[in-house]
Amino acid sequence: MCFYRIYSVIVYFSFFTPQNHNNIICDVFFNSTAMKQSILLFFIFIVCTVHGQTQNSNYPQENYEKFEYSISMRDGTKLFTAVYVPKDKTKDYPILMKRTPYSCRPYGRNEYPTLLGPNAYLMEDKYIFVYQDVRGRWMSEGDYDNMRPHVAGENRKGQIDESTDTYDTIEWLLNNLSNHNGRVGIWGISYPGFYATAASVEAHPALKASSPQAPIGDFFFDDFHHNGADFLSYWLATTVFGYQTDQPTTEPWYQAPNIGTVDPYQFFLDAGPLKNLDAYYKSDNFFWQQLKEHPNYDDFWQKRGIIQHLNNITPNMMIVGGWFDAEDLYGPLSIYKTIEANNPNTYNTIVMGPWSHGDWSRNRKRQAVSNVFFGEDISAFYQKNIERPFFHHFLKTDGQGKPALPEAYMFDTGNKRWSTFDQWPPKTTSSLTWYLSENQVLSQDAPQANSNSSTDFLSDPDNPVPYSEDIKVVFTPRKYMADDQRFAARRPDVLVFETEPLQEDITLAGPIMANLKVATTGTAADWIVKVIDVYPPDHPNYEETQDHLQMGNYHQMVRSEVMRGRFRNSFSEPEPFEPNQITDVQITLQDVYHTFKPGHKIQVQVQSTWFPLIDLNPQTYVDNIFEANETDFKKQTHTIYHSKQYPSSIEVTTLDKK
Repeated sequence: MCFYRIYSVIVYFSFFTPQNHNNIICDVFFNSTAMKQSILLFFIFIVCTVHGQTQNSNYPQENYEKFEYSISMRDGTKLFTAVYVPKDKTKDYPILMKRTPYSCRPYGRNEYPTLLGPNAYLMEDKYIFVYQDVRGRWMSEGDYDNMRPHVAGENRKGQIDESTDTYDTIEWLLNNLSNHNGRVGIWGISYPGFYATAASVEAHPALKASSPQAPIGDFFFDDFHHNGADFLSYWLATTVFGYQTDQPTTEPWYQAPNIGTVDPYQFFLDAGPLKNLDAYYKSDNFFWQQLKEHPNYDDFWQKRGIIQHLNNITPNMMIVGGWFDAEDLYGPLSIYKTIEANNPNTYNTIVMGPWSHGDWSRNRKRQAVSNVFFGEDISAFYQKNIERPFFHHFLKTDGQGKPALPEAYMFDTGNKRWSTFDQWPPKTTSSLTWYLSENQVLSQDAPQANSNSSTDFLSDPDNPVPYSEDIKVVFTPRKYMADDQRFAARRPDVLVFETEPLQEDITLAGPIMANLKVATTGTAADWIVKVIDVYPPDHPNYEETQDHLQMGNYHQMVRSEVMRGRFRNSFSEPEPFEPNQITDVQITLQDVYHTFKPGHKIQVQVQSTWFPLIDLNPQTYVDNIFEANETDFKKQTHTIYHSKQYPSSIEVTTLDKK
């Protein structure tokens, strides 16, 4: 079997089956042994984890009847919809639906998945489960549009978007299905999480409960971009989102490029400037063209943000995310906070656990991210005690009052336990500032040194700082979010600032803001800030600890983010740096809930390359980095100031002690 066909099978099954609601990461292998191992591990995953609490994989077929429909939208486009109805017709059931670009297979009236709904508890509780291929994907008609812009208010007449498609689908279901109770819910993880969010805007009156999980909030800050930097590690995923299909199909119509190596660092370094990647994606990949043509936060991207439209939200909302979600961390936090601010009367709750992308839908006994173990049965606890009661209250009962759930169910990734809060960030918090100081010190004392006090490093595009020690091509990155950062701390182009071992615990509960005073000899630069928990030297290993590592002195990344320096003042109007001029750069790191325990140290790393997680900045200002030439890439010296006049600092929100 040729590489492309094997790769298509792996991607098809690991990303797009309805059993796998969370877009599992897909390792892209290029030798037969690793390929076989990958396929074997995938099927082990399906058998052992996806089935959840139900051991009987025939449960859906034994308890549900399947129907397939092509439902016409208001513009006449027909969307393929699979409906699973409980065989017991003595009761009326709520409708629980998911809309997806990843296929609602298996197709065919007699073909069933092994799991229906978000988890096995809900499947056994009995709902009418509905899956729909969105426009232009798989068995649905129409053209596909990434993050299709929302058409608001009076402009909706004669127009379509993901909200109208959901509205029209719900209306059809209510009018054509029997044994429903008139109440509808929607959920989805990752891209389907965006569709769940969009469905909640100008929603159908019957939509009573919506749970966007790891939702994309804005494509300029989630997934493919972070603060203007192109996430090069998502380059392979451009395959999935960049090709239109001519007609409805049950088979993949796209093929990933064969890069011929398992070493992405070397591949992208050898490839050179971004424009050289045109050799792999031609003009027919419309998403690659959009990325290249819109490097700034222009009208094209602004229209695709759903966060701007989160007003008058009528469904009851439960936003779910993972603290170590490499794909979509901005989305759930921003969507929750925006709904909270704009819709004071809407039931709106948030759940954040010690998960990478979609882990909460998997039933692993031991929950770990990278080398760090967080506890047992954490996802099962969420499914049984959080997700199940949410949908039950609003869909199976009259939905009056609030369910017995807190406003915020948040997992402390340092103390490794759940906490509940009346709001997020919590009320009982204080602000704390750590200063980047001389001699690699991270201190709460403001610096008193003269204005020239600074630390510099040489940033070389030919020798960028790797984001991971691992040599493995992955479809999208995940593990790095909790990886050991010792390898980076040992490089001369990574600045390290660290506290003494803590005498008492400190709990961060909320956002982190880096306020840097910087200068560069060039006219362009990226700035990456990482907040790290340094373990004590005697910390024991976990089962998950990689063979070449020890957890003693482990540098666990707690939060990190990049700011493409040209966007420091505006994401829509970039500007160069003035060489050697001290400049303010602020970086918003997403929220954390993490306790640094006694004996641990708090560390901050600052660097300018993070490869190939993000693309290389030429460090010479060009209007569009996607059009940069090899001659534009220059070594430059970057400087961080830590003086009384120019203090660089990290602002955090700490939880008050009881």
